[in-house]
Amino acid sequence: MTMQSLCHAGVTVRLLSASLLCSVALAAAAADPPTNDFPTSARVEYVYRCMTQSGGELSTLYQCSCVIDEIAKQFSYDEYVEASTFSNYSSLAGERGALFRDPEEGRKKAKHFEDVQRAARKRCGVPEK
Repeated sequence: MTMQSLCHAGVTVRLLSASLLCSVALAAAAADPPTNDFPTSARVEYVYRCMTQSGGELSTLYQCSCVIDEIAKQFSYDEYVEASTFSNYSSLAGERGALFRDPEEGRKKAKHFEDVQRAARKRCGVPEK
């Protein structure tokens, strides 16, 4: 075997390896993300709000991050958005608040979200409001 054919054989093996690696990476990227894969911005907003409600101390950063991770285990992102919206706006006064306060389904979703959130805050050691 000549030196040139040895060199080409090594290149061929490396190209095949790289091709296989790329196809595995593409297959993993094409797979559906987990249902509880919240956008980073939603997680950041939740952690910021949680920290503010817990006294605004930087020390609660990890605890509040733990809370949103626990919530993400219980809800898909769409379920989280709906339930947290009902929960956040159910105390709105007047007709606008009635959209979130009055429907039975909305009250159930808000209560479930609040229960999950309360349990997560306790599990993660977030100080009570």
